[in-house]
Amino acid sequence: IEQIENSIDLRDFQPEPGKKYALVFGNEVFGVSDQALPYCEGALEIPQSGSKHSLNIAVSAGIVVWDIYSKIQANK
Repeated sequence: IEQIENSIDLRDFQPEPGKKYALVFGNEVFGVSDQALPYCEGALEIPQSGSKHSLNIAVSAGIVVWDIYSKIQANK
């Protein structure tokens, strides 16, 4: 979950049925480390408005896990 070039807006992400995902969350200020990014297939971004574009990691995890869970349940 990172704000980088080519990241996918969470609203546009559609999880594939039966596929397993690993979510990597970074520090609120520094984000996902440069060492970890090459191991990631892609990046999701939580849409935000305003000037401050960071959320507490617990809040971010809750938003992303709920969003993915609800999309999976809707496709059953």
